[in-house]
Amino acid sequence: MGNFSQKVDKFLEIFIEQNGYVRVVEGLKNTILIAVIGLIIGILIGTLIATFRVIPKYRLLPRVLNSICSLYVNLFRGTPMVVQLLVFYYVLLPIIGWNMTGVQVSMLVFGLNSGAYISEIMRSGIQSVDPGQMEAGRAVGLSFGASMTKIVIPQAVKNILPTLGNEFISLVKETSVVSFVGAADLYVAFNYIGTNNYEFMVPYLVMALIYIGIVFLITLLIRLLERSLRKSDRRN
Repeated sequence: MGNFSQKVDKFLEIFIEQNGYVRVVEGLKNTILIAVIGLIIGILIGTLIATFRVIPKYRLLPRVLNSICSLYVNLFRGTPMVVQLLVFYYVLLPIIGWNMTGVQVSMLVFGLNSGAYISEIMRSGIQSVDPGQMEAGRAVGLSFGASMTKIVIPQAVKNILPTLGNEFISLVKETSVVSFVGAADLYVAFNYIGTNNYEFMVPYLVMALIYIGIVFLITLLIRLLERSLRKSDRRN
């Protein structure tokens, strides 16, 4: 017990007296920012891909778009996130001459990766909506695109909300790999504290508790959104 108290004292010394908390706050900010922006990009890309993939394949263009989308999904689902980060940061960006920070690259790659997964989630959500909803929209004069955006997709989002919450949680946890491209996340912050006092037990325990707290808050938010949507459905 006394040994653990010494470990805690060492942690607090770096965390408070040597301003280690500043790095933790910055790491927490980057972790949340990467996950949130990644999710937003993923939802936009995923919804677009899912829409392309459910379009009837009577013409050449929908078939070509479907093939491109399938290639995209297989590419990002078939390679690890850390590999995608390394390829973008050390290979693709230098080739095209773009200067981006580790955090910016992480947000982009997380968004592209998430888009591949969310496209499949969204596609199943769209297919779970009664086909009569689309037919009703077309019957009152709406185009296919308008029927999708105004009628089908909003209902699909309600059906897949818990799964989207799980995707958000996965993104938060996967931010622990962004240190490979120089982004300062929670892992980098607590690793700095552990390195400075040669003691990693307490820093890593605190880091784990912070991740658990973030996941708990996300889970609570998703439940509140689900409850709110159920109330609106009953009112309708």
